[in-house]
Amino acid sequence: MPSILSHPAVPLAIGIGLGPDTISKRLLWAGVFVSILPDLDVLAFRFGIAYSSHIGHRGFSHSILCAFLIGLMGAFAAPWFKARFRTVFLYIFESMASHGILDSFTNGGLGIAFLWPWKDERYFAPFRVIEVAPIGLSRFLSPRGLAVLYSEFLWVWLPCLGVGAILFMIRKKCSCITKRV
Repeated sequence: MPSILSHPAVPLAIGIGLGPDTISKRLLWAGVFVSILPDLDVLAFRFGIAYSSHIGHRGFSHSILCAFLIGLMGAFAAPWFKARFRTVFLYIFESMASHGILDSFTNGGLGIAFLWPWKDERYFAPFRVIEVAPIGLSRFLSPRGLAVLYSEFLWVWLPCLGVGAILFMIRKKCSCITKRV
């Protein structure tokens, strides 16, 4: 998995790129939170639940259905987020779904249960370029941990910075057009 430091890159890039008129601060922070939420499934190890179980690591919490349901629940709080129902749903959904997508690009683990509960099969992306992050802080603070951070910078943060910059430029261009009209 990418580390807990890199999963928020996607919602941050999209949220900051779209700006506060579309993605409020509350919604931005909710996106950051749900982008790391699927990794609470590592607690399953403490209860003796196998990695390969549908409730194990990278199981149901990484599925499209789970992201959809969390997005839908968040959308019902749209007034609190100071955003439209559809905006909240899409933003929360993509923030949480991005977690499994990023994990699928890592070079370790058993794959992602994207299609749970319809299929127990786990999937990887066609190319696996992100170094899998070690589970546990002590292992992360090692030369391998630095290699993971470099990999995440290259394959997660740089592309997200690009997406955020493009969204920002589009937003600024569109606001100039609408101001002139």
